[in-house]
Amino acid sequence: MYINAASYYLPETTIPNEYYTRLAGLTDEWIFKRSGIRMRTKANPGENTNTMSIEAVKPAVEKLPYPINEVDLIVGATYTPYDTIGTLAHAVQGYFKIPLARAVSVSSACSSFINAVEIVEGYFATNKSKKALVVATEHNSAYSNDEDTQSGHLWGDGAGAIFLSKERISEEDIEILDVSTTGLAHIGRGLEGVYLRPNHGGLRMPFGKDIFVQASKFMMHEIENILKRNHISLEEIAYIIPHQANSRIISHIAGSLGLQEGKMIVNMEETGNTGCASTVIAFSQNWDIYRKGELIIITVFGGGYSSGAMLMKK
Repeated sequence: MYINAASYYLPETTIPNEYYTRLAGLTDEWIFKRSGIRMRTKANPGENTNTMSIEAVKPAVEKLPYPINEVDLIVGATYTPYDTIGTLAHAVQGYFKIPLARAVSVSSACSSFINAVEIVEGYFATNKSKKALVVATEHNSAYSNDEDTQSGHLWGDGAGAIFLSKERISEEDIEILDVSTTGLAHIGRGLEGVYLRPNHGGLRMPFGKDIFVQASKFMMHEIENILKRNHISLEEIAYIIPHQANSRIISHIAGSLGLQEGKMIVNMEETGNTGCASTVIAFSQNWDIYRKGELIIITVFGGGYSSGAMLMKK
C-alpha cells in the first residue's frame, strides 16, 4: 500500500490564548504550560467539515500521478460531522465528480485517521479497491464551548488528505509497511474520558488526567509494538508524528523512549488539537523533509478509548 500524494487545509482564522484570558480568565502562560498551544485554527463562517475536506483534497489533486476519477474508494474520518447522512466522503465524491467510488465514513475519536487507513488496507486486500482517498477532518469549534475551562481552549479546526494505491505508482510514493488500531474502552475512564453527546454540553473532556496517563502509555506501546512486529529498532526511525493533543504527552513519550531531539514532529502550538486530522496535517506539512529510505511512524490515541499506529518508508 502506497501514499501517492498528501495535502491539508487550515482555516485562515486563528484564535490566540489571550482570547481565553478575556473570556475565561486563563492566561497565555497557563494554557501554554499545560498544553503547548499558543494559537488554534478556527473554521470561518460558512465553513464546515464537508467544505474543509474538499479544500484539503484540492492541493493533492494537483500532485496526483493519475486522474482523480480513478479513485474507487473514499473513506472519511471525523467525530465532528457536518451531516450524518451526506458525510464528508460523499461531499468529496460529489465535488470532484468521482463516479462509482464507494464512500464511507468512520469515527473512533482522535484515532479515526488510522482506522480509515486500515479500512483501505482491507479493501485492497480483498481486491475491492485499487486506488483510495482518505480524508480526516475536524470542525471542533462547531461543538466545543469556549467558556469550558477544562478543554474549551484546546480545540482547533482543520483537514488533511492522502491518496493511496495498492501498487506503487511513482518513485515519490511513500510505502505503508504496517498499520494497526486497538480498541481500549475497557481501560481507565473509557467512555467518560472525553465525549460529545447531543444535549449534553457539547465537546467535553472531564478526565484530562486519565487521558494524559492512558495516551502517554498507549501511544508509546503502539510505537513499540509496530517496531517489534517489523523487526525495526527505534534508532532506525527518522520521524515520529504523534497525535497533536498535548505537548506534555508528547514530551513524556519522547523522554520515555529516549528519543533524540528533532525526531518528534509537532505543529499543535499554532493549530491546537485538530483531532483525528492532526497527524495527517502534520504529515502533509512536512512531506518535503522526508528522504528516500527514511522510516516514519504515526501514533495516535483517541477518546473512547482507542489507539493506533502506522509505519511508513519513503
